[in-house]
Amino acid sequence: MNTKIRYANLGFLAVTALYTGAWAYFSPKEWHASFPGFGLSWLPQLGPYNEHLAKDAGAMFLALAILTAITLGSVRNTRLVQTTGAVWLVFNVLHLSYHMQHLSMYGTRDQVLNVVTLTLLVLSSAALLVPVIPGRRQGDT
Repeated sequence: MNTKIRYANLGFLAVTALYTGAWAYFSPKEWHASFPGFGLSWLPQLGPYNEHLAKDAGAMFLALAILTAITLGSVRNTRLVQTTGAVWLVFNVLHLSYHMQHLSMYGTRDQVLNVVTLTLLVLSSAALLVPVIPGRRQGDT
């Protein structure tokens, strides 16, 4: 993997975490009613609104956003990038696993969007575990 791919994956994860975290923490009732936005609503089907749970989820996503932003500033630090990837991968695999077991509560469109979105997050996290492949210098064969 090269550093541009690292930047792209870290950027995707950071934006996701900041979007979800800020919304859940600072406007938890609206987040529960309207997440992921764009005219969709995926959380009410999973249970009643719980402010404590929503704010805790928001705080966790904001913490992930901070970790990911720090890693973006040190994208050549393989240990930091891989640690950040591992943290995200644990969360995203468990998150995807839960949703795969509860797809029946959604219509087909929302089932597909859940699987695609959460799988992209898993793949993006896993990609961060791949070390940077050193580029060839001019004159090398």
